[in-house]
Amino acid sequence: MITANDPIRINNTLVKNRLTMAPTVKFDYAGEDGKVTDKHIEHYRERAQHGCGLICVEATAVTPGGRFAKNHMGLWEDEQTEGHKAITAACHEYGAVVIIQLNHTGITANPQCGPAIGPSAVPTRDPEVLSKEMSIDEIHDMQESFVSAAVRAKNAGYDGVQLHGCHGYLINQFVSKKTNLRQDEYGGSDENRARFCAEIIRSVRKECGEDFIISVRTTGIEPDIATAISVAEEYVKAGCDYLQISTGIEWEDPSAKEVEGHYNKFCSLGVHFHEHFKGRIPVSCVNGINTPEQVRYLIENGLTDTVDLGRAVLADPAFCEAVLEGAPYSKCFDCPRCQYGPMMPHKCPAYSAIAR
Repeated sequence: MITANDPIRINNTLVKNRLTMAPTVKFDYAGEDGKVTDKHIEHYRERAQHGCGLICVEATAVTPGGRFAKNHMGLWEDEQTEGHKAITAACHEYGAVVIIQLNHTGITANPQCGPAIGPSAVPTRDPEVLSKEMSIDEIHDMQESFVSAAVRAKNAGYDGVQLHGCHGYLINQFVSKKTNLRQDEYGGSDENRARFCAEIIRSVRKECGEDFIISVRTTGIEPDIATAISVAEEYVKAGCDYLQISTGIEWEDPSAKEVEGHYNKFCSLGVHFHEHFKGRIPVSCVNGINTPEQVRYLIENGLTDTVDLGRAVLADPAFCEAVLEGAPYSKCFDCPRCQYGPMMPHKCPAYSAIAR
């Protein structure tokens, strides 16, 4: 039986256990220059120190216009690389593998940062305003922005990158039929709608080498699980090494079901993907996994390869030790609006209790 303590190989990199930290943005850490701060470094160091096997650093903008807000970390220029070296060094010091999530907001762009652009002209945050449909040249330029950010990530010491392909952002917008109305090679079929991301994967592989981990955090339903898996197949064909499964623009497939006491319907998407891709590439589950018992159930029953932890390791960085060693921990309060982020000030009651 595989346990949470067992190592796993992702591409050619050995991860020491099956626990991974999900990317959660820290909005009040960065400044308008998008550079890493000491708060970022200590945040990730603390999670690595307490045993997390793989850490995925928060969504990081590949262009200034693709930020969530003006205080959003970036990798769109070389001057931002130095701070990322400190993050990777802090994580590697404790034996954690570390990758970084690369993102562009697309049609959900913050108007303070840049224009709403996407695969098609569709309603934006303001329903009366349509996004700008990207030309082929603009698509290729954006792909190059992702690849350039990946090269900077490698130069900063990251073991790989994760392409943010869910939660309604640009890559997800190309995948969804609600936001992609194109009739050219980037629209229509599953293969065409996956092409934007698949071409990025191939270019990152060419520029960053065979050993560099390329992960995609992809939507588990779009508009159903079968279509989402079909899209993920294109990513795997292109060279994706690792799939982390989350939600997208549509998530109403009734075959996504909760397993009472063990995991919710969003987490079940990863279970579906794991069953499909079993033995080919590792798959990770996420969402609502806040107790050691849930983690152990998913891994020991062969339902996922890794478990992606968000609120649990925000509430207590020692959560991984609770899973791996049975150590005590401070449990997430499951606040309706998470008080540690991504959108709220960092006033997590569980974490505050530890700090005191």
